[in-house]
Amino acid sequence: MDMAGQDPEDFTARARIREAAMLHFGEHGFDRATVRGIAETAGVSSGLVRHHFGSKEALRDACDAHLVRALSRINDEVRTDAAPGGVNYVGVAGAVFGPYQRYLSRALVEGRATAVFDKLVELSAQWLAEVDRGRADPPEVSRQARAAVGAAMALSVGLLRDHVSRALGVDAFSPEGSDLLARALLDLYSHPYLSPEEAAALRARLPRVPGSPDQDEKDHDD
Repeated sequence: MDMAGQDPEDFTARARIREAAMLHFGEHGFDRATVRGIAETAGVSSGLVRHHFGSKEALRDACDAHLVRALSRINDEVRTDAAPGGVNYVGVAGAVFGPYQRYLSRALVEGRATAVFDKLVELSAQWLAEVDRGRADPPEVSRQARAAVGAAMALSVGLLRDHVSRALGVDAFSPEGSDLLARALLDLYSHPYLSPEEAAALRARLPRVPGSPDQDEKDHDD
């Protein structure tokens, strides 16, 4: 299966129901969306929706699981890419998740889609583990804390797509916008706002908080 490919399930009635559910959840929110409305959009009966998923809650979980699988596939593709730079994975992610932007944005704001957020944190922590091994300067905060904040930052472009696109002057998820977004992210990551010395000076003014490796070691010693 390639990056733009689909699961075999995506051609089934179950998939049509899932897609319709994501549309309704995105437009109306989970509480206001109805099984009957989802069934009508999918072109099936309400009974078939319940046959496949059992409940609206289980249907929502299936929607999240679909996005988790897509996220894992993109991560696997990046890790096995034999020609770094040959694929703009920002564009790939935009193409995969773009159709679900409204669903994901609303679900995250409502405190749902926890499986998607948790998977992104998990994958971010895996990448950080590799990066940390090559760092000359030890990180200040725990890997979990950095992964959580990084996941939120990564999701913010999709959540704020309309605003980001307006500021960029081009749809952030279009091929041109994805290229500009990828280059902007590379510049931000490779040219940070602060020098190590400036960061150290600012860090010294902050109190120790849970989640800091140094604080964790102190608590252990105590």
